[in-house]
Amino acid sequence: MSLWAIVGLNPVAEYKFHPTRKWRFDWAFVDEKIAVEQEGAIWVQGRHTRGSGFVKDMEKYNEAARLGWRIFRFQPGDFKKYIAQQYMAEVLRQ
Repeated sequence: MSLWAIVGLNPVAEYKFHPTRKWRFDWAFVDEKIAVEQEGAIWVQGRHTRGSGFVKDMEKYNEAARLGWRIFRFQPGDFKKYIAQQYMAEVLRQ
């Protein structure tokens, strides 16, 4: 069973959203232009929390917003406890 099946969702994994850059979303609900990102290694100085990685993420997220995407960001524990999936199910129902 996928991480998402428990709440009845089926997003596209590793969705390439930009026409020229190699950027990908961890998961995307393409028709709704809603992206879900799992921000890993936040407690151990991983890529997303070090200076250069943080700046690159800002560039990616700003460009995605410019293209009309809404981005929701969660920590890994939110997926393990199904908090992220339940939250996104509520977002998509609205």
